[in-house]
Amino acid sequence: MKSILKLLLVVTIFASCQNDDDHLASLDPDEAKSGGGTTVFGTFSTLFEQPAANLNAVEADLHFKGNVGFEGTFVTAPAVVNPGLGPFFNNTSCAACHGRNGRSPFPEDANDLGGLLLRISVPGVGPHGGPLLVPGYGGQLQQRAIYNTQPEAEVEIEWEELIRTFADGETVTLRKPIFKLKNGYDGNLPSSVLISPRIASQVIGLGLFEAISEADILSFSDENDADGNGISGRPNFVFDEKKQQMALGRFGWKCGQPTLEQQTAGAFVEDMGVTSPLFPNENCGDNPACDATADDPEISEETLHAAVFYTQSLGVPARRSVDDVQVRKGKALFQKAGCDGCHRASFTTAQHPDGLAFLSIQKIYPYTDLLLHDMGEGLADNRPDYAANGQEWRTAPLWGIGLTPIINGHTDFLHDGRARSLMEAVLWHGGEAEKSRQTVEKMSKKDREALVVFLESL
Repeated sequence: MKSILKLLLVVTIFASCQNDDDHLASLDPDEAKSGGGTTVFGTFSTLFEQPAANLNAVEADLHFKGNVGFEGTFVTAPAVVNPGLGPFFNNTSCAACHGRNGRSPFPEDANDLGGLLLRISVPGVGPHGGPLLVPGYGGQLQQRAIYNTQPEAEVEIEWEELIRTFADGETVTLRKPIFKLKNGYDGNLPSSVLISPRIASQVIGLGLFEAISEADILSFSDENDADGNGISGRPNFVFDEKKQQMALGRFGWKCGQPTLEQQTAGAFVEDMGVTSPLFPNENCGDNPACDATADDPEISEETLHAAVFYTQSLGVPARRSVDDVQVRKGKALFQKAGCDGCHRASFTTAQHPDGLAFLSIQKIYPYTDLLLHDMGEGLADNRPDYAANGQEWRTAPLWGIGLTPIINGHTDFLHDGRARSLMEAVLWHGGEAEKSRQTVEKMSKKDREALVVFLESL
């Protein structure tokens, strides 16, 4: 009898352990190398500033030259170094928004938005199907201006609160910023202006996104939800200024830019008022205070190329603790909730369009599909951007997200920085992610903690 009891006890313990293992996600042997050959290892505050691990000597030299431009502060012309700031701008350098190449925190002062910018437009469709620019203001609000020049407008921020309740009774108070503009420079700021807040995001791994084939991205598109899973990601096609044709959008919160060159040149002219060969005209349109100095373009093709290469050649941080039991449990819960329906774990890059071998044929783990998804009214900016409607956003890449407190000293997430934790970010998900959020809300506290531990490992 005692022998039978011992046998039953062993079987019970074994079955219990087996059940625990059944709730752990499988291990991918390459999973720690998030950026394939570009992956850099460690956990330190300058990790996002490291060059890709597989650069050759010539590429490494160009990378560090590009870093000078990325970090350089622009000033008002005339000047010996980095002239051309303004006359209207949001910040004075790339690094001022993308601190340590990471995420900007939500601003503490509405009069100093830091790494948060406001895209603006009026109802209607502009050239090539893009947003219709605001007369006299353009497509982005510049809240700062050079000496003796009035900024375009001032910003006010109000807050709305929403309470989410988990199945076990725990509550979380969410906050939503509402942005309003006042004191437009000409007194004619339209009341119909549409505002889309965009926080500066991390800039790691962008060159790898360029190397993913268009066919691979489009293969995940299911615009009419043919498989009936409630997820209907779709691409955004935007205007390529260099090729003068429509192209697949890959970059930005709504896939609004087709290439890193266009995104970088756009940031120079919109964020800093610095013209380039791709965008040789100032961003102030018919504002009478527009810069009349005959110095455009204010940066050379060589400077622009170096800045682009810098963002292309940054290393991607390695995953941490991929074999940890809590991490594997959280990954299984992530999959069970259907989060991987949009945050797809991996791609294998094709040949990079510029022939950059270090970005080509790399298996990477960005946790995105680079497609637009309806995220519900709670996250809506209600501002169309080419094919993206007012409720659609690109699936945010998750690689490196757990390093945000170490790199940037905060935990502000989502497109406008409203979420003060990863769990708050999850709880804002709606639309196509509604079922996933509801699944998380039904989880036990231990399971929710495991889910966050997994996200922190990315």
